[in-house]
Amino acid sequence: MTARPYELSEAVQPVAHGYIRDIQMTPGPHPRKYPFHVPAVTYLAQNGSLPLAEGVTFLVGENGSGKSTILEAIAVAAGMNPEGGSQNYRFATRSSESPLSDHLILRWGIDKPRSRFFLRAESYYNVATETERLGPDQVAAMGGVSAHHRSHGESFLDLMVHRFHRNGLYLLDEPEAALSPQGCFAAMSRLSDLVDHGCQFVIATHSPLLLAMPGASIYEIADDGAISLVSYDDALPVRLTRDFLADPDRFLRHLL
Repeated sequence: MTARPYELSEAVQPVAHGYIRDIQMTPGPHPRKYPFHVPAVTYLAQNGSLPLAEGVTFLVGENGSGKSTILEAIAVAAGMNPEGGSQNYRFATRSSESPLSDHLILRWGIDKPRSRFFLRAESYYNVATETERLGPDQVAAMGGVSAHHRSHGESFLDLMVHRFHRNGLYLLDEPEAALSPQGCFAAMSRLSDLVDHGCQFVIATHSPLLLAMPGASIYEIADDGAISLVSYDDALPVRLTRDFLADPDRFLRHLL
């Protein structure tokens, strides 16, 4: 089943009353260089606002579809460090963020989040280093043990348990990169608890496990950049994983 842009059954409609209600592009012409030629960005510019759920909004799509680019732009526009961290992290190991945030409008709700954090899997090592540099108090806020002294997955879960507080806004870019299946289940449990305590999440992911989060809204970015709300069963990572597990030999014969 293919959903129309931003439309689906009431069961998966986002409740746009979170800290960020929706995102949209600034009106008028935009630069022609990266990332404005990325199909998902072009689609967003041409099709109005993208509502965000009150609890969890997932962005899914193939590599290069633009989901991480959009997530990074939301984080920067919301005042967070492009390499990750909270609004209080201001380090730069290698500046590689796109200028998309300068052309993104966030429509905020009435309430403002008490805490913000951008978890970016590919640069979390740099966040861990900066946390150590900021001193013992900052390490204590992350659970008391430096992320460099924990496995990648353990440090992600430490972050969610000790640094993510109630009434917070949290953006996660492919958190499953560090997590085992059991770790994904632990992360989902923590997500549920935090949503019950007034948190809003926007998560770019390929994980069919995380996508099973009850009540979440799932936006899928197609090859042509079209952004559509889909159900869990129709999400690309879920369909591909189910098809593979149903007949792995058929997939392997085709691939190899």
